Amino acid sequence: MKNAKPVKKAVKVDTVTLKHLATALAENHGVPKAQMNTILTEMVDNIGKHLKKGARIRIAGLGILQVRKRPARMGRNPATGEAIKIKASKKIAFRAAKDLKEAI
Repeated sequence: MKNAKPVKKAVKVDTVTLKHLATALAENHGVPKAQMNTILTEMVDNIGKHLKKGARIRIAGLGILQVRKRPARMGRNPATGEAIKIKASKKIAFRAAKDLKEAI
């Protein structure tokens, strides 16, 4: 084989879910797992409601979540090269806190 490229292996990254966080917090604070899971689920729901209203969420030590509006714009279909119009949309932006950036 001429000019064979080495195959890169994907690095396995652990995924921590809300359930994992609830279990760890429940053990640290002596609260039942089900209750902590409910608390965290309600927190996520409340964050979603506030973002939907247009509020900015600041969580000390973690960062800021906010909704940003993306204007309509022209794009290209990568398959055909044809110009297409992309509708205006909203996206959730996260800006990490200084403490979090330094911890990583």
